[in-house]
Amino acid sequence: MKTRPAGIGSSRADWMGALSPKLTAMPLKYLAVPGSHDSFTFWVDVKAPVGPDQKAFVKYLATIFRHMAKKVMVKWSMTQNLTFKEQLHAGIRYFDLRVSSKPREPGKEIYFIHGLFGHKVRDGLSDINSFLNKHRKEVVFLDFNHHYAMEAEHHAYLISMLQEVFGSKLCRASPVEAITLDFLWEKKYQVIVFYHHSSAQGCSVIWPGNKIPAPWANTTKPHKLIQFLETTLQERPQQGAFHVSQAILTPRVNTVAKGLVWGLRNYLVERNLPAIMTWVEAQKPGVGGVNIITSDFVELTDFANTVIRLNNLLLSERDRSGAT
Repeated sequence: MKTRPAGIGSSRADWMGALSPKLTAMPLKYLAVPGSHDSFTFWVDVKAPVGPDQKAFVKYLATIFRHMAKKVMVKWSMTQNLTFKEQLHAGIRYFDLRVSSKPREPGKEIYFIHGLFGHKVRDGLSDINSFLNKHRKEVVFLDFNHHYAMEAEHHAYLISMLQEVFGSKLCRASPVEAITLDFLWEKKYQVIVFYHHSSAQGCSVIWPGNKIPAPWANTTKPHKLIQFLETTLQERPQQGAFHVSQAILTPRVNTVAKGLVWGLRNYLVERNLPAIMTWVEAQKPGVGGVNIITSDFVELTDFANTVIRLNNLLLSERDRSGAT
């Protein structure tokens, strides 16, 4: 597949601020928003131990084969090439975040994780906040959906960190239907944080995970993925929440074995992106339609722009209804 590095040198840094007033007045759950899957995996630490999110046999292999095993893990753990800053400038506004402490490390530091440990969470959040300081009408979704090796004190540390880094930018949990860009701009809110753990209950600026369901197809087959995405969209109106369509394929153990030296991008993602992007291009936001769509390696195609342009369909619909 011929790829186009759309995320580099192609800035969509202010796309939300540039939307039509007709769209900024609509509930955000009806707009099309591009997101990234395992958003932080642009760098992983091969020198650190294998993460607690991995099965025992993977940890065993890593201890036996050491550096060789981790080189393979890197190829299958990395799902993005762009940094947070680059993703934001490319138009990505939803971030899929999985976090962990480092077992046996003193203190309460939290790291991003996907098989191998990534950057400290605080560093990633600071990068996002720096972008938001310069782009005051842009809004991000931060979805903390997996937590590993974290006790109560780790959760308290992370929740406190979020409040410390973002401060008044954090949007208070509210009825989803009330959240429009106009509302967020008026309140100067730029960050909606979702936390899939009971530790955040009672914190007014942290949203519960059930307000952003992200059903997972767990398949290597594009036709099964698309069938799953269609089915879950049909079920969406019952949920009354934001919604994530995970337009991603998931490797199995035998997939990794067959494509061991190739890695996720070369063996699974690139060959199947045309079919997935054809589905994305055919979508429509609005009631019963797509909201957030996530992808691996968001720079390989014109993914972010394709999702953002779907919002024009809502304008066309408004114009037609106004003319009748």
